[in-house]
Amino acid sequence: MEHRPHLHDTRTGAALITGSVFLVSASDALVKLGSTQFTIWQLYLIRSSIAIALLLLWLGVSQPDSPWRGLVCDRWTLLRSASLTLMWIAFYAALPHMSLSLAALALYTAPSFIALLSALVLREPVSPRRWLAITLGFIGVLVILRPTATGFSAMTLLPVLAALLYAVAAVVTRAKCGSRCALSLALNLNLCLGVVGALVLLGYRLLDPAWQSAPDGFLALHWVAMGPPQWLLMGVLAVLMVLMSMGVAKAYQIGPCAVVGTFDYSYLPFAMFWSFVLFNEVLDTGMVLGMGLIAASGVCVLRS
Repeated sequence: MEHRPHLHDTRTGAALITGSVFLVSASDALVKLGSTQFTIWQLYLIRSSIAIALLLLWLGVSQPDSPWRGLVCDRWTLLRSASLTLMWIAFYAALPHMSLSLAALALYTAPSFIALLSALVLREPVSPRRWLAITLGFIGVLVILRPTATGFSAMTLLPVLAALLYAVAAVVTRAKCGSRCALSLALNLNLCLGVVGALVLLGYRLLDPAWQSAPDGFLALHWVAMGPPQWLLMGVLAVLMVLMSMGVAKAYQIGPCAVVGTFDYSYLPFAMFWSFVLFNEVLDTGMVLGMGLIAASGVCVLRS
């Protein structure tokens, strides 16, 4: 295995996670646009299959003498991939039962989990100023989403579980996968996603056709016929998946988890941008104030 030094670059890590989160928001917006045209399991299988082909091509070009040298499949890489795969399943499973705003709020408790796990597991120092910045960012989320007591239910635990799984993946990336090639981590993740999608679709196919308990819509377990526009969309999503999975892996490899995790909050203003451009949703005063708090959180962490 190629030896890579354990890097520590706060600014580059923050920039990488911000750019990657922008791509994640764009991907999520496209998935929302196409969610009535395919299922999540098709998304996992097709998008990941295309992404795997692109990653193998990239790996072959970047390492022509030894294209397989960077491939790894150890327990920590598998744990990281499994955590991220379960994270997305938990988050999407909650969406049919609760509002997207409430699900996003619960999911964006992840930076707090990351900071806590970083302090407990990695022994990374989290200064009072950084804790204040994390709290400030979380308050910004609350201001933007304005959850009410009646909006919470037991289903809220699913996106909170997704947030915890994301935090586990982030800490594992920093602690145990720092020497791994980002291409390899992205490839392993897409292999895991693709296998899960294939197993679910195949498992449902083997069941009695009279079985009626499969959910409808995006979480349906059956295959939905797709035309050229849907296949083109899958290709675009695969390219975004390659870029954002590599960017996230590299960001947590080189930057402190508590810092990089705080910049994950930038997903929310990016998501609002796509909501305005694609779904004609206009920002109100509370949303602008919340974005200001999130921006202030990021600046505070970067300077601490």
